[in-house]
Amino acid sequence: MIETSPFLVEPFVAEPGEPWSDDPYARALRTGSGPLYLRRMAPRTLGAAELLPLDVERWCAAPDTADTGVLHRCLGPVLDVGCGPGRLVAALAARGVPALGVDISPAAVARTRRHGGTALRRSVFDRLPREGRWGTVLLMDGNVGIGGDPVALLVRMRGLVRPGGRLLVEAAGDDVDECLTVRVEDAHGRHGRPFAWARVGTTALLDAAGASGWTLTRRWTTGGRPFVELHRPNPGPDEPSPAQEAHSTGRRALRDAAAS
Repeated sequence: MIETSPFLVEPFVAEPGEPWSDDPYARALRTGSGPLYLRRMAPRTLGAAELLPLDVERWCAAPDTADTGVLHRCLGPVLDVGCGPGRLVAALAARGVPALGVDISPAAVARTRRHGGTALRRSVFDRLPREGRWGTVLLMDGNVGIGGDPVALLVRMRGLVRPGGRLLVEAAGDDVDECLTVRVEDAHGRHGRPFAWARVGTTALLDAAGASGWTLTRRWTTGGRPFVELHRPNPGPDEPSPAQEAHSTGRRALRDAAAS
């Protein structure tokens, strides 16, 4: 007769990983394949898809025709925000265009570097190299959703690009405008922690661009993927340059410190 313990042992459940870092996204980048999804946590909208597919295979492949159209519009130096596995950064480097990718995922940064690109593990809201001096900034593959607030993100982008520089953004394929709480999840239900995200179609993207001081240069669609090119106007006679803004901010900080 086999004796059993009167005490029940709870099965071990792994703690969900940090979003985009040590969750299923990192495993998918290491293998170069999905399936992988964003699961809609909130708000729950009647009729809305609960699982939003992430195109890991395309991200890990060489640039396609739509990507190439974007690359042709890049004026260096180029900053790729949320560069993922780095296909665009590596392609720009191969063309001799100075480019840097930033991503919070260690797996993304490592893969970008393995394929010949330069990348930093950093949030776009952290201090970045060459602030206010990038010729082009990229927000591809839905990355206009970073942080769940497109206007705040586009304001941040405006502080990264030099006056006269450009921002190339990929919008959602449908005319959507929603701020969500989501998590990354694989086909087996393994997932990371929830985080804020946004899904923005072209109409909503142009509204956010106007609210954040960008000028529309052109818009186009390739392979069902819509893109927008935005331009940061040169500062007018009454508009401070990025260097003047930084100097003014520093002076205010010193005054506040002295008054405290």
